[in-house]
Amino acid sequence: MEINISILELFKILTAFVVCWINFVVVDTIFGLPKKPGVYGAEVIGKKIEKVGGNINGGYFMGNIVCSPDASAGTLFASIFYYVLGFKGVLIGALLIYIGNRLCNDPGYAGTIGTITAGILIYVFSDVLHLISPKYFIVGMVIAILTIQGLYPQLSSKLLGHIAKKLRVL
Repeated sequence: MEINISILELFKILTAFVVCWINFVVVDTIFGLPKKPGVYGAEVIGKKIEKVGGNINGGYFMGNIVCSPDASAGTLFASIFYYVLGFKGVLIGALLIYIGNRLCNDPGYAGTIGTITAGILIYVFSDVLHLISPKYFIVGMVIAILTIQGLYPQLSSKLLGHIAKKLRVL
């Protein structure tokens, strides 16, 4: 199987990745995910990341997004649902994220707000500016989640802790 991708497509994926990453990290940080574990299981993940050399607050952020659908899941849902149904799909995605938060006993609204802000960003980039179609945001968000959760958790937890301090959340 041969993968054939142009430089323009790579640029669109990279741009979508940056937009998605900023959206979910800023929304989740503003809603206080690095402050403390907000849902069951987040504290265990935060302490484990700290134990292996990471930042406890970044670890809480990571634990919160694993244990409840926050802005990372919301941004991914917005990307997928916008691709399939347009902006009305974003509203369906936001409703599903809201329900998921309630099922996880998550008192916050980071996921719901993150879904809506991502939907607005996708709308602007795809339907207003006609620069990047929604399919690139799906790929961009998967890469964004991978950079936070999958590549090197110790370093990403330190980055998330630093961002939380810069945004004066901590």
